Order: sequence, then C-alpha cells, then structure tokens
Amino acid sequence: GVCFPCPKEGCPMMGHYADRFPYKLKRINQKYFLNTAADPPFTSWRQKVFIKLSGVKKMRGDINLIFHDTEGNTKEYEIASGVLSEDKVYTKYLDVEINPQKTKKVEFLWNKTIFTLLWARMGAEAVNIIHGEDGHW
Repeated sequence: GVCFPCPKEGCPMMGHYADRFPYKLKRINQKYFLNTAADPPFTSWRQKVFIKLSGVKKMRGDINLIFHDTEGNTKEYEIASGVLSEDKVYTKYLDVEINPQKTKKVEFLWNKTIFTLLWARMGAEAVNIIHGEDGHW
C-alpha cells in the first residue's frame, strides 16, 4: 500500500515495460513481489476500499463486497469481521480478480452473528473504491 495509488507516470511493471522506469535499474539486489489471482489468467487489480456504515451503534458480524463483471462472473471479498461500528470508516486493500473496466456493479453484503437482535440492521452509508491506476469509479 505504500506505493498506492501509482505515480502519474504509471505503475512500474516487470517484463516488457520495465524500461519505463530506468532509475529502478540502478538498484542492486532488488526483490519483486507480485500478487496473483487463484485462477487463470492469474490477473488481479489492486483496489482501495472505504466503507462508512450506518445503522445501530455497534454489533457483531461481517461486511463483504461482491464484484460483478459484464460477463456474469462474481468474486466476494471480506472487508471487516467482528464488532462493527457505525462511526468507523473501514479501509482495506483488495487484489480483485474482476477487471475494473468490466465491473458492472459492486454489491454490499452484511451478515450479523446469530446472537444479534432480530431488529438490528446495518447498511453502508458510503462505499468508495479507488483503482490503482485509473482513480475513482
């Protein structure tokens, strides 16, 4: 997350586009780490997610986002779990397997624990997602 979002000249890449960042070539013994998806073609896009909750003050449960693309694929990601509070903004970096340019919708999903009162409700006051290169969407 330290290099997020990418600089205005773009994200550094290994391989064919490494020549765009010649100053990096001067470093010795560099280590490169690469996050991949679980399924072919193993591509993922770094997203930074902010969620502001609304509803009851505090309750136990978890909040997830489900990304849907234009081809009918979906992927679910956990944002937070445990005691949830409406006065907190939940922030998380995700490596999403759904291409942001093909994302049709992002669904907010809240699950409460079985001990939570039946009338208790929690929702998202705001969901903001920032893509590593393209900015907000």
